[in-house]
Amino acid sequence: MRGTQYVLEVQPELPARLARLNEIANNLWYSWDRPSRTLFARLHPGLWDAVGHNPKAFLKRVDERRLREAADDPVYLGNFNRVLSNYDTYHDEPLRQNGSEWLRQGDLVAYFCAEFGLHESFPIYSGGLGILAGDHCKAASDMALPFVAVGLLYKQGYFTQTIDLEGNQHATYFDSDFDDMPVSPVLREDGTDVRIEVDLPGRRVVCKVWKSRCGHVHLYLLDTDLDENAPHDRDIAHRLYGGDRTMRIEQEIILGVGGVRALRALGIKPTVWHINEGHAAFQILERMRHKVSSRGLDFATALEAVAANTVFTTHTAVPAGHDHFADDMMMRYFESFYPDLKVSREEFLGLGRNPNGHDFNMTTLAIRGSRYHNGVSRIHGQVSSKMLATLWPQIEAEENPVDYVTNGVHVPSFLNQEWHEVFDRYLGFEWTHRLRNEPFWDAINSIPDHVFWSVRQSLKAQMLILVRQRMTNQHFRNNGSEAHLERLLRFADPGNTNVLTLGFGRRFATYKRATLLFEDLGWLRQILLDVDRPVLVLFAGKAHPADVPGQDLIRRIAEIGRMSEFEGRLLLVEDYDLRLARRLVSGVDVWLNNPIYPLEASGTSGMKAGINGALNLSVLDGWWEEGYDGRNGWAIKPASPLLDEYRRNREEARTLYEILQDQVIPLYYDRNALGFSPGWIKMAKHSMATLMPRFNATRMVGQYVSKFYLPASRQWRRFIESDFEVARQIAEWKRKVLAFWGGVRIRRLDTGPRAIHFGESVRCEVAVQLNGLAPEDVRVEKLMGRQRKRDKLKEYRRYPFEYVGLTNEQGEHVFALEMTPELCGKLEYHVRVYPHHERLTHPFETGLMVWL
Repeated sequence: MRGTQYVLEVQPELPARLARLNEIANNLWYSWDRPSRTLFARLHPGLWDAVGHNPKAFLKRVDERRLREAADDPVYLGNFNRVLSNYDTYHDEPLRQNGSEWLRQGDLVAYFCAEFGLHESFPIYSGGLGILAGDHCKAASDMALPFVAVGLLYKQGYFTQTIDLEGNQHATYFDSDFDDMPVSPVLREDGTDVRIEVDLPGRRVVCKVWKSRCGHVHLYLLDTDLDENAPHDRDIAHRLYGGDRTMRIEQEIILGVGGVRALRALGIKPTVWHINEGHAAFQILERMRHKVSSRGLDFATALEAVAANTVFTTHTAVPAGHDHFADDMMMRYFESFYPDLKVSREEFLGLGRNPNGHDFNMTTLAIRGSRYHNGVSRIHGQVSSKMLATLWPQIEAEENPVDYVTNGVHVPSFLNQEWHEVFDRYLGFEWTHRLRNEPFWDAINSIPDHVFWSVRQSLKAQMLILVRQRMTNQHFRNNGSEAHLERLLRFADPGNTNVLTLGFGRRFATYKRATLLFEDLGWLRQILLDVDRPVLVLFAGKAHPADVPGQDLIRRIAEIGRMSEFEGRLLLVEDYDLRLARRLVSGVDVWLNNPIYPLEASGTSGMKAGINGALNLSVLDGWWEEGYDGRNGWAIKPASPLLDEYRRNREEARTLYEILQDQVIPLYYDRNALGFSPGWIKMAKHSMATLMPRFNATRMVGQYVSKFYLPASRQWRRFIESDFEVARQIAEWKRKVLAFWGGVRIRRLDTGPRAIHFGESVRCEVAVQLNGLAPEDVRVEKLMGRQRKRDKLKEYRRYPFEYVGLTNEQGEHVFALEMTPELCGKLEYHVRVYPHHERLTHPFETGLMVWL
């Protein structure tokens, strides 16, 4: 026994010349600027790896002698000064661009999310949602968008994964030291911490506010691990997605209610509020409560005022993925809150109650408390419209207010630095400002084939070096031998990058079907065991610790990888994180993605692979349905939805095998005298040229600005005029419409001709029983388009009727339309009536409609 262990940390002093290294280490700008990260790596490569590429932790541990040597090294100082010049240029002269300049002075977007994946040195993320949120923040910074983000500061982000010899996943959590993370406490003028309070049942929880810089963007994070809180409450923000339903609702209350209070305490007044996934939807309740208590608004008016400038993005394609809480749990947590809204218990619970459900649903709350809603791809927008259709009960799913913005990736973060240098040379330095210019990217074809191939092989070698490191650590930890390791890694050889390499990296959830490749092992043997055309398949990903079927997928991959014929050809790489992801998406030749259609909301890993010159082989779902053009990769057409699960998997696996065997492998190995395939490079160039301008985060955030942020800020200004007079008018009008709508009826007065000649006009008259509503409260319109026997009318034009000022004996109001059809042939038309008010955000937001 050595007695008590004491710890003393001796931190080096930065030389004056290098003092601003500390500034760089505390700004997540380094997460997408590789030269800035290189400044740290060059000082001590081993330590840089040991601290997980964390600049702030690195500066606390590096030997001072190395810092002094660097301060006297003209080469290092030259690199340092270049990085500083780029850093200052980026931060000192922000130029609003790509749509952000359309917002008014004083506009500000507040973006709430439960996780943010900015860099592996800042582990407050678990997967795709967090990475997307991180990319959204980075693109907002690049665009100089007035933008703040709000989340929770977890001591334990997602787990570290190890995989044993049998393929069992082991999850290990580590507490982060906030002193090592790029965050700092937000201080008041007197130097004290900014803290806010949130009421939970029987107690009040104190939250400390932290700030992280991400370029121009500030990310505010709440921490509950404080001495004044009870032990349970200190744990609320301890682990990302940790604990039971109680922990989940408490985290979401801290995020939503606490996040709004934190911004209020800082004097930050957003004009647009963006809820990224339903976890943060409780912010709606807090903002309503404040409107009622401080502005004297009633419940309905407060809801309209809050919803007018709220944007909600859903990322989940299955109902089970949406958080919901039982009524008694909601009452336990909000029994002292909802009376502040001056509303009944049932009205309060009604905000989150889906017509087909009984629990309080966070997505339902987010929909009812926002006027701008979107999925994250075209298909996902359609799926979400159908899934949420009951919230607009009389509106067809295709017309309800759910829109879409397809996800994108932050190019500076995920495009390998070698491509930066090649693009500078062949496309010009302006390429970083042309990310959305599709014709510009045809210039990729000007890159010589041998240069393109050389970069691709170099990136593959870098990837294989990291893969070998991870596999070696994994192998020896599981007591494997050196001889067997060489057998396992014989195709993952950085010195021989001519082996076709496929990559599959994502969360191991059953709907993503990581094991679809194993449906027919006999056929797979034919594909992988060709001596002259070898194939290496790399798998990486984590399953949620509570997801047993997901962990079974990992065991199945490990089992197949241990089979003698597949040994070394199928590798399962543990601990999938941002660093490994960057290497895989830039290094593999083909990126596999084969989810069950239509459950892939969007997906972004394939985008990252595509912009780095890898080719996608994916089910036509999510983003790939929009990205695939027949010449930039390969597509697996979804099997008939009428098939059972077994037959569907067999059909789609067969397509996968056929594409690999008949197209992918022959094209890759059709090499010329210089050792590469011209056809492969042609396809890879076309893939880069078509995907880069369409699936980058700048395009994505630009669309959020034009479709949602700008309209929301304008609508907010309208609604707050004259002490929220418009919000009051809309609330009162909706109350009236809802009360009277059940008695609204429509009938036709004329018989209408069966046929006319082109150029002739036709008149249609209808009588509408308004049941107490005024003619100006409704809109009557005709939908007309070509008749299709098998499909319902999808493409049509809308023609509004006019009120002719007549009321018949039955008390019906007469509306008429005279129009000249613009098409020939058999035309189909329908007539409908729905509530109308010029101040509505969406014409169908009431969810009410009556058809003739």
